[in-house]
Amino acid sequence: MTQGNEAGGPDTAAGDARRVALFDFDGVIVRHQTLELYFRERLSGFGRWRLLLALPWLPFVPFMIRSAAGTRILGRVFLRVVTFGRSEKNYKRLVTEFARTYARRPGVFVRDGVATLRRHIEAGDRVVIVTGNDGTLVQAILDEVNLQGPELIASQVRGGVLGVHFVRHNVDAMKVKAVERAGIARPWAVAYGDSVSDLAMLKAADAAKLVNPSKRTLKKMRKPLGDKLEVLGWY
Repeated sequence: MTQGNEAGGPDTAAGDARRVALFDFDGVIVRHQTLELYFRERLSGFGRWRLLLALPWLPFVPFMIRSAAGTRILGRVFLRVVTFGRSEKNYKRLVTEFARTYARRPGVFVRDGVATLRRHIEAGDRVVIVTGNDGTLVQAILDEVNLQGPELIASQVRGGVLGVHFVRHNVDAMKVKAVERAGIARPWAVAYGDSVSDLAMLKAADAAKLVNPSKRTLKKMRKPLGDKLEVLGWY
């Protein structure tokens, strides 16, 4: 696994002429929104008192999760809530432990997604996982199952007085900018995503693969992606 300096991005040599295949992570390689799952598990049991910190936001949660922007805001809020009073080092230790345990659970990987990723690697393509998830969490999951070969461009976090926070949240159009910062010019050959957050990345690819979309997501994605859209039913 190659993980570089910027937002989990790779250190790239200029002039790499390989075909580029981009993959989202949550919903494409694994079945769950893993950072959200980590939040839920940390807030269960003795961590429930932390929900008091999020009380002002709770009435708005059902409405915010309906949009990509609202989901992003909630992700930032709950990262603070879960890590309030904890150091960045402590957070990374806990999230790595969670990732290793998660990766060993049965059925958490999307088999078709992993198989497709491996086929691209075997074909000699340059394969990059581009995710809004925290790079420490994603890297630990991949390492636990020895899934080697893809580069990783992920969100970046940093500790502070009020807990850990995103210093670069790699979602929506930021995914495209992060890939370009890694030295990978548009258009890339193919991109695989599962949500509206991946729209910019899919639009910048010659072939757009939408994995297991909901009816609502498909409706939003069909028109802007046009004829290059292919819907995949992965298991």
